[in-house]
Amino acid sequence: MKVHIPTPLRSYTRESQIEATGATLGALIIDVDRQFPGLRFRIIDEQDGIRQHIKLFINQEQERALDTSLNLSDEVHIICALSGG
Repeated sequence: MKVHIPTPLRSYTRESQIEATGATLGALIIDVDRQFPGLRFRIIDEQDGIRQHIKLFINQEQERALDTSLNLSDEVHIICALSGG
């Protein structure tokens, strides 16, 4: 399925969109990390939760549960909150 990568994380993928697989959102992120080592740590914290500054969307619906089931036709968007002053 398509995974859209935000600009701050493209140093890992060099692409704005990648292909990954997984039966759940968590499995998808593991596959993304298999392809692009270190990316999962930027999305998932040490307690296996989605980091506060990261939002994950499946087909334009925000999702917070890593055990959410996915279909092959789904599109996942990773969104990073920006901060600064």
